[in-house]
Amino acid sequence: MFRISQYMHEIAHPTPLGPARKPPGPVVIWNLIRRCNLTCKHCYSISTDKDFPGELSTQEVFGVMDDLKAFRVPVLILSGGEPLLRPDIFEVSARAKQMGFYVGLSTNGTLISRDNIDAIAAVGYDYVGVSLDGIEQTHDRFRCKEGAYRESLEGIRLCRDAGIKIGVRFTLTQDNAHDLPALLKLVDDEGLSKFYLSHLSYAGRGNINRARDAFITTTRWAMDLLFDACWQAVEQGREFEVVTGNNDADGVYLLHWVRRRFPHMEDHLRAKLAQWGGNSSGVNVANIDNRGIVHPDTFWWHYPLGSVRKRPFSEIWNDLSDPLMAGLRQKPRAIKGRCGACAYFDVCGGNTRVRAQQTTGDPWGEDPACYLSDEEIGLVTAPAEGRS
Repeated sequence: MFRISQYMHEIAHPTPLGPARKPPGPVVIWNLIRRCNLTCKHCYSISTDKDFPGELSTQEVFGVMDDLKAFRVPVLILSGGEPLLRPDIFEVSARAKQMGFYVGLSTNGTLISRDNIDAIAAVGYDYVGVSLDGIEQTHDRFRCKEGAYRESLEGIRLCRDAGIKIGVRFTLTQDNAHDLPALLKLVDDEGLSKFYLSHLSYAGRGNINRARDAFITTTRWAMDLLFDACWQAVEQGREFEVVTGNNDADGVYLLHWVRRRFPHMEDHLRAKLAQWGGNSSGVNVANIDNRGIVHPDTFWWHYPLGSVRKRPFSEIWNDLSDPLMAGLRQKPRAIKGRCGACAYFDVCGGNTRVRAQQTTGDPWGEDPACYLSDEEIGLVTAPAEGRS
């Protein structure tokens, strides 16, 4: 996850470069249930509205949570499918909060209603993220359900009015990029404080639909829009948290934006971005699926590391006999192609490995979704007047 707002505040109010922060354990994104009431085009878990066999029981979930806490996992993001379809979701969530985890809920928002908003508020979620794929017509088409947008927006408003920190999640593709300006306006008009843009990862239905991934010019346009909106919020003193995910080239692209707008801050921000270090799948980000299978992140569902029914998560996560995990933990990672030769490898970390694996069969190949030119990543020398 790339926290644009954090670096925009760093431009406005620079802080000394301290020691690199090392999380005590990975953030765990936990798909507690695979069933979903929607069939979204880019779903990485290929969920549908039916029960899936072999899912963890409540007691099994509690046992895993005990291990995660002992392993010093700081954050649980409870996801699906649609997590609100799981009958024990509030019991699981409340226990996670009592244990001291930061607890997020990732939902499509359609099942948030006046009947359950009090129960949702009572949990005390640290954050609830609702996915929107654009404004009404676009969203309903992506979600394959007429009326889904209105239901999700109602859920967002109920959470906001209940005092829950609520934000919008948006997956950028060529087919919905045109709605991004209207979506940012919606977030502002509704008084929401967080916006998350996810680049399309080639997994699940996202892999099937990767031909519709946003083209390079569209991605750059979208990032410029986010940078400008975020900087405007900083200048105006408004609380507006903007983050992106699944394309660590965003950090390098921000550095080029800073070079144009605030050249005196480039070296400082480069040092801060290098501390961030880019992609952390298999290091600071982990996934447990609905059957208790552990993966390097949510987009690696085709690659199992082990089952929490057979071994504790802590043991699975520390087992570097697996070649993928050993490669993900290697510093620096042994990445090939233009990613490996990139002058900003310390910032990006080689970007998203699952896209390389899905497109070439080699997890250590270059990421095909890098949207910077060879010139911008230092592979060719540009004339002085042509530098960005």
